[in-house]
Amino acid sequence: MPTLFHPPTILDVEASGFGAKSYPIEIGVARSDGARFCRLIRPFASWSHWDESAEQLHGISRRLLAEHGADPVTVCHELNTFMGDRTAYSDGWVVDHSWLIKLFAEAGIRMTFRLSALEYVLNEYQMHYWHEVKQRIHTPECDARHRASVDAELIQKTFIVTREASDSAKQKQAGAR
Repeated sequence: MPTLFHPPTILDVEASGFGAKSYPIEIGVARSDGARFCRLIRPFASWSHWDESAEQLHGISRRLLAEHGADPVTVCHELNTFMGDRTAYSDGWVVDHSWLIKLFAEAGIRMTFRLSALEYVLNEYQMHYWHEVKQRIHTPECDARHRASVDAELIQKTFIVTREASDSAKQKQAGAR
């Protein structure tokens, strides 16, 4: 069954750690039209917190950020251009939103897009089967590369599969009447 809808734009953030002192080090976006965005972010000089357990999870080292991270002000401008005035959704809105606010505030740039919780666009069926479906379509590449862009794509694929299953279940239920 072909997808008859556009999936939501999904944004994911990897960070230097898990607490209030952590900051964004990578942003990945899977836009609803299929376009992708991923940038490593070189930390501002005032950002020094680093959690080794977070590094173990995402595999992004301080050295990698120093060598390949983009200027955070540039990342803000690029992300605004890429996103425009769209709304993106996150399965970790509480932390991802905080990290985006921290990035844009430190850069002194107004964020042109919005970030909202993924739950706002999931129906009851999707919420019920979400983790089961996500686990089923989770590939070994996801484990090998727990990165923002890979996570955003996995979340978007999970949305598509659960929405199609929900639509199919509704059609079967309507046909049974």
